[in-house]
Amino acid sequence: MLESCKTAEEIQHLSRICKGTFNEIAESKKPIVAAIMGQCLGAGLETALACHYRIAVRDKKTVLAVPEVMIGLLPGAGGTQRLLRLLSLPDAFDMMLTGKNIRPDKAKTIGLVHMLIDPKGASDSKESKEATRKHLEQVAIETAKGLVDGSIQALPRRKGWVETITEYIMWFNLGRYFFMTQARNRVMNMTQGHYPAPLRILDVVEETLKSGYERGNQLETRYFGELGVTKESKALIGLFHGQTHCKKNHYGSPSPIKKVGILGTNSIGAGIAEITIFKGYPLSLYDKSKENLEQGLIYIKNNLKQRVLRKQISDNEKDKLVSKLETGTELESISNVDFVIEASTENFDKKCKLLLEIESIVKPSCVIAVQTLFNPIEKVAKSAKRLDKIIGMHYFSPLAKSQLLEIVSSKSATKETIATAVDLGLKQGKIVIVVGDGPCFYTTRILCILVDELVSILREGIKPKQLEDMTKKIGWPMGLCSVVDEFGIDNIYEASKVLCSHYDENLLSKNLIILEQLVKKGMLGKKIGLGLFEYDPTRKLSIDNPAAIKIIDDNKISPKESLTTQNIQWRLVSRIINEAVLCLEEGTLKSPLDGDIGAVFGLGFPPFLGGPFRYLDIHGAEQLVKRMENFRKVYGDAFKPCKLLIEHSKDSKKLFRS
Repeated sequence: MLESCKTAEEIQHLSRICKGTFNEIAESKKPIVAAIMGQCLGAGLETALACHYRIAVRDKKTVLAVPEVMIGLLPGAGGTQRLLRLLSLPDAFDMMLTGKNIRPDKAKTIGLVHMLIDPKGASDSKESKEATRKHLEQVAIETAKGLVDGSIQALPRRKGWVETITEYIMWFNLGRYFFMTQARNRVMNMTQGHYPAPLRILDVVEETLKSGYERGNQLETRYFGELGVTKESKALIGLFHGQTHCKKNHYGSPSPIKKVGILGTNSIGAGIAEITIFKGYPLSLYDKSKENLEQGLIYIKNNLKQRVLRKQISDNEKDKLVSKLETGTELESISNVDFVIEASTENFDKKCKLLLEIESIVKPSCVIAVQTLFNPIEKVAKSAKRLDKIIGMHYFSPLAKSQLLEIVSSKSATKETIATAVDLGLKQGKIVIVVGDGPCFYTTRILCILVDELVSILREGIKPKQLEDMTKKIGWPMGLCSVVDEFGIDNIYEASKVLCSHYDENLLSKNLIILEQLVKKGMLGKKIGLGLFEYDPTRKLSIDNPAAIKIIDDNKISPKESLTTQNIQWRLVSRIINEAVLCLEEGTLKSPLDGDIGAVFGLGFPPFLGGPFRYLDIHGAEQLVKRMENFRKVYGDAFKPCKLLIEHSKDSKKLFRS
């Protein structure tokens, strides 16, 4: 509905209509009870906030949130005003500025809901859900009756003394100015000014505190309309739709998976095992080293304990999940699984040999997935007998936090094999893209191009910490030097060597020497505490690594242009966008949507730009091609625009995503 609006005025009209409806609910003489089961987000929560009483089911699937800020908007149907009335100022700010999900227990604690009920039955079956729904409905009816006869009252949340003092201070201009200045500084530190919505939320709150709810309500409607037509909002809404698309299986019916096998207990292998067990799959974990296997088990159990502490599961549930885990130091331990993931090595020869051994042991119907960052699947499986059952799966580190899974489909893989891999990835809680086979696939390929330009900039005299701060300022959620260390310098080096063979002119080879020397000196990245940065034992604090800087300085080149933030921004952005379009041109990418999702959720491409393809649709390919041609005159053919990008630059009506 929102996207059908062409102007800010149309969006503001929509806001007023919704507010009129919600005000009728709030002003109704008959008590209206909101019964909440499952997701209650955005306008859904604004509807509930207008009700006189709110009841929620206490389970894992029930969440409440106003996530509008995540798509470049603010709650536009009275949400800002009702949250300010109901919650403490810090809690209202937290909900509006982060858009994060609030679980039932916390919702009750902060005053977002009045009552919680427990679900009927412990299982996730349709019968249990229906029983819970009926129970919730009955409780809601009884509550409404109680509100009528006075036996139940919708009492306001009791305020603590800190909150009372804070509210008193906010009545004074000086106190309000100090509080809002601090809030604005925090928002600017988090967003670098690239996201207008959080600042507009602060403007609405400040005006409400200063002039009252009527004025705050007017400002909410005004800014909701203005934000709805910004480029940032269009980019973020496009990302949201892409994310929704990639959370569905578009490849037909998967084959059933009763048991999963995983080879390898390194951080990736053990990480895959943990997220698989967490979703309830029985699992067989293999490693030929008993010591490695024990370390992998410790990693899995510790991660599950963390989930207990975060109240994602109970102690009993954790024990049940661990009981589904089998381990073995013999390959026969995975012989009866339906889906196996090889995640033990990136060494090409070892991978090829291990794949043949797996194929000889598992049943014919078993899907074999190769976890790899850059090895082409067809080459790894060249001697395999059942190519139709082999597929690539590229998980990202840190595995528990990274949302993306890149599935690599070889020409031989059947639709059922792809559908089965996608099904497992979705159930593991991942956003899934499917790309074609080839050197480095999609995300690793554009990362290698990005790192090539990054190394050039470092060689021109910028220090890693300085470049880290600059890339954060231009919108990367994680500084790009941290991305390099997180991914692993050794992995990027090996991937870049593979990608070099794809280019006739070996455009990456000039900077490979830097990566090679870093790897030879053991500077592999965050995993060992030493990469472009030097990390403390917790791996949380870092400083420039003097040894890495020396290697870079020994290969220093003179900057050909002034190294301004803008120069660095467009050198990085233009190369990654051009490579993404080239991946689409060559068929590695199945769709522009997958390209946007892969770049944003895999590498941290600035979300407010929407991804490489959404950026081109909003800002125009012509502008980027002009920049690249100018850079090409200065820096050479690394900035040569690909054919498809040039075609789009000549026709402004040509869009990658409709």
